[in-house]
Amino acid sequence: MSGPQIGRALVVIVDDRVSAGERSDGTGPLVTELLEEAHFVVDGVVSAPGDVVAIRSALNTAVIGGVDLVVTVGGTGVSPRDVTPDATTGVLDRPVPGIAEAIRASGLAAGAVDAGVSRGVVGVSGSTLVVNLAASRAAVRDGMATLTPLVPHVISELSGLDD
Repeated sequence: MSGPQIGRALVVIVDDRVSAGERSDGTGPLVTELLEEAHFVVDGVVSAPGDVVAIRSALNTAVIGGVDLVVTVGGTGVSPRDVTPDATTGVLDRPVPGIAEAIRASGLAAGAVDAGVSRGVVGVSGSTLVVNLAASRAAVRDGMATLTPLVPHVISELSGLDD
């Protein structure tokens, strides 16, 4: 891996079957690869069921652990188990709606319907940027392509290094 490191990241996969060990995770390795290409050190990939308490626990652990970026994948739709945005909102200090809107718009333009209709949110908890992505590989690829150019600016602002 070349180039300066931007920061530390954690990936949270929200999927009942993955967290129960009934299915393998297909998107965590993809997000990890894309984050590493964007010069992040990925602390790991964790999974959580579609449960508000479990998702909040994973997010709070990441924030307390001091990562700069948390990317959640899954649970952003409209089904009863899609509670990632609801759980995320509960841990955010400040929303950053422009990034969420950009991810939705680019996803829809790219044909990733789940990204275009995602309820995913983006915001800051402490000094950590938290981003919700829809679960399809297309949504992840497009979402990460939209997100990665923006994250260095946000991390710089949160660290106070741009003052």
